[in-house]
Amino acid sequence: MTETRDPWLPHRLLLAERDALLPLLRRTAGGEYERRTACPGWTVREVLAHCSAALLRIVEGRLDGAFTPEANAADVWERRDWSVSRILDELEEGFTEAGKVIAASDGDLDVIALGEWVHAGDVRDALGRPGAYEGPGAAEALAVLAVASRVRSTPRVEAVLGGGGRLPFPETRSPASPVRRLSLGNLEDGRPPARLETDVPTLIRLYSGRPVVGARYVLDGAVESELVIYG
Repeated sequence: MTETRDPWLPHRLLLAERDALLPLLRRTAGGEYERRTACPGWTVREVLAHCSAALLRIVEGRLDGAFTPEANAADVWERRDWSVSRILDELEEGFTEAGKVIAASDGDLDVIALGEWVHAGDVRDALGRPGAYEGPGAAEALAVLAVASRVRSTPRVEAVLGGGGRLPFPETRSPASPVRRLSLGNLEDGRPPARLETDVPTLIRLYSGRPVVGARYVLDGAVESELVIYG
């Protein structure tokens, strides 16, 4: 990434997710790991295997050919016979150590840290747990997304973010639920910024290409497919 960045931001994001997600997973019944997720073809267990493998690649510096669909599938297949406990141990190590390597990089790996946080939301969503695509680390995730949306050449969107998954915006919101504003993507000649009014989880779903069925949002001046940074 070429923009000014806080190199330790992804590290803080990963540590926040480690501390929030791992205790939840370690008390989750074994059968729940076979639930299907928003990632086509992958169960909760397979998403976690992908996450732990991706972080380990960063820690060990094995990045040649990494993070392609083929490499991701191979990483998951390699862990097909692992116990859930072993996957979680590797995931915890990755959450702890990968951010240090990312901080020393040129920024190209920041979006991987964001992807790990999004996948944690996929897991919570599949398990029916609260806090999917929000909660601890959300501020760091939004900061990484703001940069990634520009690097990935999405159009400029001025987002107005409420809380709790509710509209209306922003005039009738209470002081206890402040409105946040976030600029995403790049300005384009002859095209005014789009406007998005939504909550944080829906914003993350839109930019990560996750389903938004039943979500409430207003998007003017852009279409959903233009916002996706992964693909």
